[in-house]
Amino acid sequence: MRVAMAQINPTVGDLEGNIETIKEYIDNAKKCDADLTVFPELSVTGYPPQDLLLETDFVKQNKELLTDLSIRHKT
Repeated sequence: MRVAMAQINPTVGDLEGNIETIKEYIDNAKKCDADLTVFPELSVTGYPPQDLLLETDFVKQNKELLTDLSIRHKT
């Protein structure tokens, strides 16, 4: 099994921008025949999300984008 480690610097609160970065890293890992791409914790929300986690819409959008990513960009 080939594992790609993706060390990214996500922007806090930029869910869509962070997802795009994650997609780019997954695509690059696929080109290197990686079977799995591993990201740091909170790569979608950015770290630390703090008060953003209290916003229902933020949490909902995070879950939706993560679900879509997991379905469409499997490595």
